[in-house]
Amino acid sequence: MHSQSFQIGDEAIELSTGRIARQAHGAVVLRHRETFILATVVAGGEANEGGFLPLTVDYRERRSAVGRIPGNYFRRETRAGEHEILTSRLIDRTLRPLFGEGFTAETIVDVTVHSADAASDLAGLALIAAGAAVHLSDLPFNGPVAGMRIARLGGRLRLGADEAEATRGDLDLVVSGGRDGLVMIEGGAGEIGEDDLLAALEAARAAFGPIFAAVDALREAAGRQKRAVTAPGKRSADLGPALDAALDAALKITEKQARRAALEALRPIARDTLADIEPAAADAAFATAVRHHTRQNIIAGRRLDGRGPTQIRPIDCEAHLLPGAHGSALFTRGETQALVSATFGGPREGQDHDRLFGARTDRFLLHYNFPGFAVGEPRRGGGPGRREIGHGHLARRALLGVLPDEAAWPFTLRLVSDITESNGSSSMATVCGGALALLSAGVPLKAPVAGIAMGLVREGEAHAILSDILGDEDHLGDMDFKIAGTAGGITAIQLDNKLGTLPLDILRDALTQAAEGRRHILDAMGPLIERLASEPPPHAPRHASLRVNTARVGQIIGKGGQTLSQLQGRTGTRIEVSRDGVVLILGPTHAAVREARRAIEAIAIELRKGGLYLARVSGVQDYGVFVKIAEHEGLVHQSELGDRDPRTLNVGDELLVRVLGADERGRVRLSHRAADGGSALEALNA
Repeated sequence: MHSQSFQIGDEAIELSTGRIARQAHGAVVLRHRETFILATVVAGGEANEGGFLPLTVDYRERRSAVGRIPGNYFRRETRAGEHEILTSRLIDRTLRPLFGEGFTAETIVDVTVHSADAASDLAGLALIAAGAAVHLSDLPFNGPVAGMRIARLGGRLRLGADEAEATRGDLDLVVSGGRDGLVMIEGGAGEIGEDDLLAALEAARAAFGPIFAAVDALREAAGRQKRAVTAPGKRSADLGPALDAALDAALKITEKQARRAALEALRPIARDTLADIEPAAADAAFATAVRHHTRQNIIAGRRLDGRGPTQIRPIDCEAHLLPGAHGSALFTRGETQALVSATFGGPREGQDHDRLFGARTDRFLLHYNFPGFAVGEPRRGGGPGRREIGHGHLARRALLGVLPDEAAWPFTLRLVSDITESNGSSSMATVCGGALALLSAGVPLKAPVAGIAMGLVREGEAHAILSDILGDEDHLGDMDFKIAGTAGGITAIQLDNKLGTLPLDILRDALTQAAEGRRHILDAMGPLIERLASEPPPHAPRHASLRVNTARVGQIIGKGGQTLSQLQGRTGTRIEVSRDGVVLILGPTHAAVREARRAIEAIAIELRKGGLYLARVSGVQDYGVFVKIAEHEGLVHQSELGDRDPRTLNVGDELLVRVLGADERGRVRLSHRAADGGSALEALNA
C-alpha cells in the first residue's frame, strides 16, 4: 500500500492506494477525520465509434456511513438522490475535459462515501479522490486535478468548508482546477461582487498546490503506465473554394433551423468532394470545416446570428398567462423561451430530503423541463435527467437568496420552468422567467434576478468572449459560463469548459462582460417588473398568518382533524397549523381568509381567570345555562346567576360573565353574579 498526505488549512487528509479495489484500473481511498471515501475508475478497451467519451460518474453515500439503516421499504440504498446526482455532475464536469484527446472508451467512475464526518467537505473530497484515481490509472488524463468547497462567513473565506458552514455564509462555491487554471465552478452567493468572487477563486487556486504534489507523488509511487491512444487524424478543413463559399453563406443564416438545414444540404456535396475517403470520414471532415469556419468568424467578430461579442438577443417578457397558476411568465430571448409557473402552499408541502446528517425540508422548489419539441426533435418525455436536475438546481440557487425571509413569508413556493424553445442559455431564461413568475404571484422579492450564459472561442493567442451564447456557440466553443444575479451582485455561478483549464484572466474579463449583460437584461425586464409591482396579483391566492398558543393547536385541529376540516370546507380555504403555533391560511378571496382567521382566533382566544366576557347562551337547563365565549363553552351554574332565573333566558341571549377558573376536568367555570358592576364595553375590550 502507498499513501500520501496533504493539508487544507489545518485539516490533514490522506490518500492511499494498493489495498482496496485492486482490480480496478485506478483506485484511491481518501481519509479525513472519520470520513472514508473510495474512488475507482474502470474503462473498456474498445473505442466508441461515435467519437465522444461515454463517461459515467456515480457518487453514492452509504447510510451506514453515519450508522443508519435506510428508511425505505427495501432497507437498502436504491436510486441516487438529487444531492448525489448533483455531486456526480460536479465530478463529471471536472474530469471530462481532462481526458486525453482521442480517448473514447466507455469509462465508469464510482465514488462511494463509506464513512462520513459532519466536518468534512464531502463534495470537495470526492472530487479529489476521483481525480486521484483517474490520475493513477492507465487512462490518458491531463492531471492532477483538485477540488474544494469554499464558503465565506463574516467576510472571511473558509477553504474546505462543510455543508453546514456553507449554508450559513453568503458564498458557497465548489471549485476544481488543474495546474494551469480552473476547470469547473458551481455555487451560489448572496449578491456578492465580481471582485469578491475572484478573490475566492484565487484562494482556491493557491490552495490546490499541496493537493497536486500529493497526487503526483502517489502516481510516482503506484501509478500505472498510461495507455497509448492515437488522436484522431483530422483532414484539412479546406473543402475547395466553391464549397467553402457555400459553407460561409450557410453560416450567415441567422435562424437556427434554417442554418442547420442549409448545412445539411451541403453534407452530400462534401461527401462527393471527398469521395476518396469513407463517408464517415468525409462527414467528420465536413464537421471540422464547419467548426473551423464558425470559430474563425467569431474571432473576426461575426457570430452565427450576426451579433457582436457583447450583444444580447432581443428580449420579450409577459406575465399572468396561466389563469390556473398563482403566477406565470413567458420569457423569450432570441430563439430561447421559458414558460414558468409559480404556485405556493403551506410549509407541509415542502420537499423533505433525507441526508446523511439529518433531514432537511426545502420550501422553495424549482423544476426544469426540457422537452424534445423545444429543439425540434421527436424525443419521448420521461422523468428528469441529470441535466434537467442540474439546470433546475442552478436556477433555484440564483433565486433563493432574493426570496423573502421565512418568518415574513412562511409558504412553500414551487416554480416549474417548461422550456418551449431552446437555442442556448435555457437555464438562464429559467432564472429570468422564474423571477417574473414569482412577482406575478405577488411574492415580495428582495430584488429581481437575471441570468446570462457567457462563451469563449480561443484560437492560439486570440480569443473572443461571447455574451448570451447560442446553442451552436456552446457546442463549437470552449466555455459555458453561467452567471445570475441582481443589479447588486451575483447570486449563482456555473462554469464548464472544454480546454481543460482556464486562466483567471479570462474569467475576470468574462465576469466584467457578464455584469454589463446582466444589467441590460434587467433593464429589458424593468417595465414589466414595475407593472407587476404596481398591481395586485390577479391569480394568486389571498393569505394570512397568525400565531396562537401551542396549547390551543389541538382544539383548532379537533378530534381526527374534524374541526379543521369543517372550517376549511365552510370557508373554502386551506389551513396549515404547525406544532409551534403558526397558522397559515390560503384562500381564493380576502373575505374567505378573513372568515377563517376570525374562526381560528375565536377557537384560540385565551380566557384569563378574572376576565370579563360577553357570552352567548347556547343551552338552558334547570340547574343553570351553558354559554359560549367565542368557541369556548362553559356552564354558569344557577348559584352563579345571581337574581336571574335560568328559565327566563333563551338560546342566543347575551350574558355578561366573569371567568372563575376551571374545574378538575378542565372545564371553564363562569359566573354572572361575579360580573356585577362590569359593563359590556369592558367585556368587549377584554
